[in-house]
Amino acid sequence: MTSRLVIDSLPGERRVALIEDDLLVELHVERAGARPVAGNVYLGRVRNVLPGMQAAFVDLGLERDGFLHVDDAPGPARLRPEWAGDDTDAAPPGPAAPAPRIEERVREGEEIVLQVAKDPLARKGPRVTAHLSMPGRLVVLLPTVEHLGVSRRIASEEERLRLRELLRDLHERTRPPGGLILRTAGAEADPAALQEEILLLAETWRGIQARRAEARAPALLSEEAGVIERVLREQLRHGVEEVAVDSDDALEEVRRALARLGAAGPRIVRHEGPEPLFDARRLTTQIDRALKARVWLPSGGHIAIHPTEALVAVDVNTGKYVGRGDLEETLLRTNLEAVKEIARQIRLRDLGGLIVIDFIDMQRPESREAVRTALAERLQRDRARSRMLPMSEFGLVEITRQRSRPSLDRQLLRACPACDGAGRVRSLPTLQQEIVRQARRLGARPEGTVVARLAPEAAAGLRPLIPEMARALGGIDPGRLALEGDPQMGPDDVLVVER
Repeated sequence: MTSRLVIDSLPGERRVALIEDDLLVELHVERAGARPVAGNVYLGRVRNVLPGMQAAFVDLGLERDGFLHVDDAPGPARLRPEWAGDDTDAAPPGPAAPAPRIEERVREGEEIVLQVAKDPLARKGPRVTAHLSMPGRLVVLLPTVEHLGVSRRIASEEERLRLRELLRDLHERTRPPGGLILRTAGAEADPAALQEEILLLAETWRGIQARRAEARAPALLSEEAGVIERVLREQLRHGVEEVAVDSDDALEEVRRALARLGAAGPRIVRHEGPEPLFDARRLTTQIDRALKARVWLPSGGHIAIHPTEALVAVDVNTGKYVGRGDLEETLLRTNLEAVKEIARQIRLRDLGGLIVIDFIDMQRPESREAVRTALAERLQRDRARSRMLPMSEFGLVEITRQRSRPSLDRQLLRACPACDGAGRVRSLPTLQQEIVRQARRLGARPEGTVVARLAPEAAAGLRPLIPEMARALGGIDPGRLALEGDPQMGPDDVLVVER
């Protein structure tokens, strides 16, 4: 499998696409003023303690208070799933300790160092933890938890024993605070590189402690890396061959990130030419499809994806496909085709929480097992942790998938004003960037008046942003950029012309 990263830059927005075998499988979007906070470390102040919920709310200086569950409160840590290198290390021997109480661990007005584990989602504030993790490319430092573990993706027990011994030796030599997790990329790394990264992470932690000594809550102590370094850190271990960029700023940022990560790195390509990079790599169409409810399969069948408040429902249909053999073969082929696309769409849309897939019902147990096995194999490629239950007799498969940030449609879409929120359309920031992209396709710096036609409600909402869009178009006179409200345009439509 070949993989590449493609980085598209606009003033105020960065998009990083992960391509595997010429298909878009992940899209990361970062906008000015709306950077994710997951991974950030804050000095927070406990606002209130709720014994009935066994949780506390903590003021971090953000729009919403952080939610601190008792399992994530200061004190002995229950190892998080991503830390547990092997099950035997995950639980200490002997009788289970009594469950802690939140009122025994925190009190109102107390200052606590916390890390954001999950970004705010919908109407919920960020999920926070006092048990910090500081990821590097090869290892993860756990400064508040005494634990040594090895990535669960390394299956060989013999290899795990060797790596655990190596990790103990490195821990004794470097004496970092807390514990360590050896990541998959660290399995084949030189011990000297591992030691260097451990010392660097320990120095970063000491810097956080120094800032904490001088700060007053609420205060930001450490900010997670930007989207380029963050994606590189996670994907280099999978053998990314190429990184394509469309700006000198992004090119320099990639080089700096690779230097910080201590990686020789993939080939870096600077895109040239009038066609936007995402258009040239045929990614724009794939993104548009990822925002639609229906996705067609090669055979003529399709899947329908419907996020709800409680879960994400995925329905598989034969559509126009009627097959050539018996009915069971037709259904099995459609379901196996759907498995590939469903696994890809889960990653691309970053669907999280409970996902229920309604496959076309098959009679033979071996057919159901073939579909379940194929889905399990495809989910192994996913960076996010997931758990899948066996297929029910009705053809339903339930999956729970780690959710740490809003899904793609939450980032790029909004509630449709025409149907009172029953549907989802592109948000105003997304329409703003689409206007800039279409205008750039007219030329690097349009000479005439740029006119964008869109729905009246969207045009009214975007007019205050005309100076910002003019700067993004190379600093043209804002008077040369006009937004026309057209009742014939849908809330998702944009048409940019030059006059």
